[in-house]
Amino acid sequence: MIGAVLPGRRIIEVSRPRFWFYLAGPVIVGGIFGAASTATLFSPIALAYLAYFLLPANVFLYGINDLYDAQIDRSNPKKMEYESQWEGRWTTVAAVVLSAGGGVVLTAVSAPVAWPAMGGFLLLAWQYSAPPGRFKTTPVVDSVSNGLYILPGVAIYAQQSGALPPTAVVLGAWLWSMAMHTYSAVPDIGPDRAAGITTTATRLGQQRTLWYCGVVWTVAAVAFALVDVRWGGLMLLYPLLLVAWQRLDIPTARAYWYYPWINTAVGAIIANAGLWGLLYG
Repeated sequence: MIGAVLPGRRIIEVSRPRFWFYLAGPVIVGGIFGAASTATLFSPIALAYLAYFLLPANVFLYGINDLYDAQIDRSNPKKMEYESQWEGRWTTVAAVVLSAGGGVVLTAVSAPVAWPAMGGFLLLAWQYSAPPGRFKTTPVVDSVSNGLYILPGVAIYAQQSGALPPTAVVLGAWLWSMAMHTYSAVPDIGPDRAAGITTTATRLGQQRTLWYCGVVWTVAAVAFALVDVRWGGLMLLYPLLLVAWQRLDIPTARAYWYYPWINTAVGAIIANAGLWGLLYG
């Protein structure tokens, strides 16, 4: 691996570049909808949020995951071919620790209204993979705890506006993240079962897990529709895609890799709608 020669490249690899916008995207969207004017979009604190959740937060989240899943990942084809595995380099350990510290500093300089979301992100990102919580090994809890991905957006919205986002938006986004996480766990069912790890996906099996994702994504769309019916219609894309993959006979392990592009496109539509409202609303 290139990372074995270049520690900096290894740290980038740990951060999962394909998934950077899973944390940075909510910051962009939340920052736009929480902004009072275009000027505040580029305030120092807004840029600090974007910088942190683009790279350091991903190093923190996925670095801890790689550390505590080191034994399991050795037999997971997805990790061997597309993602990273823990190698125990001190530079990687230092990057994870510094990234955690960066999150604490960002929380400290944020407005108090953003503290619960920031604290929630740091706690869930840590306890999802690490003991004593290790939420990823408890069915349902593993799914629910992955609402952590939307907390950066909640935090920056609160920072920008001085208030929390509408409850229906937070609920819809949390449900969307739950389903997205559980869907991504389908290719891991075999390796997780072999390692003795029980997750929502291993408990339900592939077909019932896909049904679970479809139902949760549909409820998420309903929650978004309570705020704006157009948002609800857009979010129906996700359960419809599940049907499309089945009809086209596209394996979940393959379809899984389309979602970084799909999610980025959906996020861009929502972000541009927010910008339009900010400029002309």
